[in-house]
Amino acid sequence: MLGLGGMQPYGIQSMLKEGHKHLSGLDEAVLKNIDACKQLSHITRTSLGPNGMNKMVINHLDKLFVTNDAATIVNELEVQHPAAKILVLAGKAQQEEIGDGANLCVSFAGELLQNAEELIRMGLHPSEIIIGYTKAINKTLQVLEELVVEGSEAMDVRNGAEVISRIKAAVASKQFGQEDVLCSLITDACIQVCPKNPANFNVDNVRVAKLLGGGLHNSTIVRGMVLKSDAVGSIKRLEKAKVAVFAGGVDTSATETKGTVLIHSAEQLENYAKTEEAKVEELIKAVAESGAKVIVSGAAVGEMALHFCERYKLMVLKISSKFELRRFCRTTGAVAFLKLSPPNPDDLGYVDSISVEEIGGVRVTIVRNEEGGNSISTVVLRGSTDSILDDLERAVDDGVNTYKAMCRDSRIVPGAAATEIELARRLKEFSFKETGLDQYAISKFAASFEMVPKILAENAGLNAMEIISSLYAEHASGNTRVGIDLEEGVCKDVSNMSIWDLYITKFFALKYAADAACTVLRVDQIIMAKPAGGPKRDPPAGMDDD
Repeated sequence: MLGLGGMQPYGIQSMLKEGHKHLSGLDEAVLKNIDACKQLSHITRTSLGPNGMNKMVINHLDKLFVTNDAATIVNELEVQHPAAKILVLAGKAQQEEIGDGANLCVSFAGELLQNAEELIRMGLHPSEIIIGYTKAINKTLQVLEELVVEGSEAMDVRNGAEVISRIKAAVASKQFGQEDVLCSLITDACIQVCPKNPANFNVDNVRVAKLLGGGLHNSTIVRGMVLKSDAVGSIKRLEKAKVAVFAGGVDTSATETKGTVLIHSAEQLENYAKTEEAKVEELIKAVAESGAKVIVSGAAVGEMALHFCERYKLMVLKISSKFELRRFCRTTGAVAFLKLSPPNPDDLGYVDSISVEEIGGVRVTIVRNEEGGNSISTVVLRGSTDSILDDLERAVDDGVNTYKAMCRDSRIVPGAAATEIELARRLKEFSFKETGLDQYAISKFAASFEMVPKILAENAGLNAMEIISSLYAEHASGNTRVGIDLEEGVCKDVSNMSIWDLYITKFFALKYAADAACTVLRVDQIIMAKPAGGPKRDPPAGMDDD
């Protein structure tokens, strides 16, 4: 008689390699998947809205993030579960498409799945839920279009007040209470770099420079660039100067090939050193004579070259990052030369002023370009700690991304959960008209929208049930623009509070969330191969076991 060890594998085990895992059926696969997604959305949902809580995430490199920006949170959590990864991908897609609303996307998908779980426990088949959800999302996007505020599709993207009213909600959800200061900074920066055709707005043109110290009210905006380095050499200020940019470095160039020089006498040795000097001087002189006052180098600046630059009163900057150098060329309109050579006057750039200033103990070089084709502006953020600065930067990023989305499609819908309650109400009505089992799925889809006002109210410490019922009452009597005023904890008309969300942000967030939820529900078996066995790596330094 064979022992247990000799048992032949049977069924699916006999087909697959040993060491694999296989989960199938409702309990094992579907509900486990849903559970993992619920966990993820529970993490992000408490950060939803202006009163959202912050999360402290320490990633595998021991870097600390303190933020309530869902995109950052889900990126830094290394999500292992395959189903929860689908939600992470939906959130990332939203972040890349619009740049804001990732939290709505992840939390809403989690809520849909939680409701689907209740339906499955009631005995509905997942495919019926999927059919119902698909009908519901199509209806939702149709209703969402009807909720667009009239006259909002025609908008002047260079009008500050209109822009602020649209990006205020996006910024407030990251930095509540400071949105007014931040919005005016972001709006100025965006309007300055907005091209003739707003659809070509490039997010990369609004830079953020984070300098420790001071407070948010010390933040300013610079037309041009802020480089976090000091000028090389002794000249620190120049007005209205021409700029030559050398991507290679300003130094004596060694020859490509190795050469041996035979020197017979001391005079020849002296002359040899002199010729090198003369060569460098000739090059620097040529640059100075072309009218350039500033030399920007992409690599090291040699001692000798620096000496001659000083002699000819040239200011020298060193920008080691290739991308920064490109941006600098964009700001000044210069063309970068590969090696040190007499520049062509047409290829020189122009700046209004370059100055080295000290901000909070850090020396920064500020390159201003007010008149010229203004292609870059920089928001200088001040704050007391690195985490605060990082969070402010995320708020600015969200604002700028919203501006970009607005240039593509400027339609707006009421914010502060007014839209969600209206969608919930309209979908509820729609589900009564449906026959068949998918009506249950549609009504659950409608109930999922209540998550937004519920969480907004809970995060602000209000009574969620009370608020939702009074919102429903207002909406039923036809006031479709009533949302929650979180500061006073009452329901108000959002057009008085001017809280608007972009239609396009909502559109994609709901669409991606529904897609992700349906994808997770479509899975009925999980088959995991045995992980590839390699040598185990050492645990990352800095964290020990206990």
